[in-house]
Amino acid sequence: MKERRVRAPAWWPAPRPGPPWWHGQDEDVGSGGGPGAGSAAGGHAGVGEPSAPAGHRLPWPSTVLLTALVLVGTHAAAQGQRGGARAALDPFALVLLLLACAALLWRRRHPVAVVFTTAAVVMVYLGAGYPYGPVFLTVALACFGAVVSGHRRAAWAAAAMLWAGHVVLAHWLYRLLPPSGDSAAPWGQEAVVAAWVATVVAVSELVGVRREQWARERAERAQAARRRADEERLRMARELHDVLAHSISVINVQAGVGLALLDSDPEQARTALTTIKSASKEALGEVRQVLEGLRTPGEAPRAPAPGLDRLPELVAQAADAGLTVEVEGTPPKLPPGADLAAFRIVQEALTNVVRHSGSRQARIRISSGGGVLRLRIDDDGPSTGADAGGSGNGLAGMRERAAALGGTIEAGRRVDGGFRVLAVLPLRAPPAEGTREPRASHGPPEEER
Repeated sequence: MKERRVRAPAWWPAPRPGPPWWHGQDEDVGSGGGPGAGSAAGGHAGVGEPSAPAGHRLPWPSTVLLTALVLVGTHAAAQGQRGGARAALDPFALVLLLLACAALLWRRRHPVAVVFTTAAVVMVYLGAGYPYGPVFLTVALACFGAVVSGHRRAAWAAAAMLWAGHVVLAHWLYRLLPPSGDSAAPWGQEAVVAAWVATVVAVSELVGVRREQWARERAERAQAARRRADEERLRMARELHDVLAHSISVINVQAGVGLALLDSDPEQARTALTTIKSASKEALGEVRQVLEGLRTPGEAPRAPAPGLDRLPELVAQAADAGLTVEVEGTPPKLPPGADLAAFRIVQEALTNVVRHSGSRQARIRISSGGGVLRLRIDDDGPSTGADAGGSGNGLAGMRERAAALGGTIEAGRRVDGGFRVLAVLPLRAPPAEGTREPRASHGPPEEER
């Protein structure tokens, strides 16, 4: 038994490249609509737009881990800064540390408010003279979250505010703030702090840019997948139309013949019924082959696609429908795609003659030269205006087939009242860059048949 592929429902989240937290699925900045959804204030998509939905879960695990790291690290740093250099830790210092860490719970929902809150809390912490330590990690993580969610200006502004506040506290207000007897900080320390701030924001910028690139790549892949699905759907529709239109037209004609001769000429009626059986069997086989491609995507077809080597079969089927077909020329060796397109074009043209032409004769002329194949199908008309149940998409499907190969289709009435279909197809496969658009036709006025 073959394994059936089950397609995931539309609401099922598609896999994304990179770590989950880069897409707002784990502990870092989330993205409700994707970073590539909005306009870019800083030259990138998604800037300035809130990125996480209101109901997104809070990042408790990473926040609790960071809180423990900040508390333990700060107590360890305080042990190395004894001797009056910094104030001792007290309950107010603990409250400030917990507040800076707790604000990070909302870094995905409100990244701008969080980055300014953590910067302000850390500035109060430094102004109170408490020891330097891992408290700066809260600002670093808040800046990181703001940048990767698109709020670059807020991240840079908060980092600049913290650095400027530290300069003011360490060089002008240190006499008015604890600890007593403190001296001004060396200017070299400010350069180190500035470099640290710039590094944090720069790394956040790199992560944000890379995240947006991944979002664009995902969008491009999704668009390409949709385009391939649309092309495959159109191909299937053309195949089914051509197969069913031709076979059902033959069945329709033969059914009419059988009904008319059922009493007067039973043998001729039997012949018509035999033709109906043969045409329906062939149609079922070709429809099954087309649908098999839907059931087993990616596998090679079990039967080869039809080509001009089956032209005698078309002529025989047309003869069963009461149409005499004359063939002039021999088809050259064609690529599989061009061979199938040529076969379907001839098939559809003969089907149109059976359906809509009062003439019971058709002529097929095949020629090649200059790297192209020319197919010309003529009937002498006139048009009967009859409708055998067709959809009116026959010529449209022929144009699509020719255009997909870089060829052209000209179809319309002749001056003498007949109808002509002229197809020009390249003998080589089209370039892989894309599908060429059909060239403008300067032939006779086209009429759908």
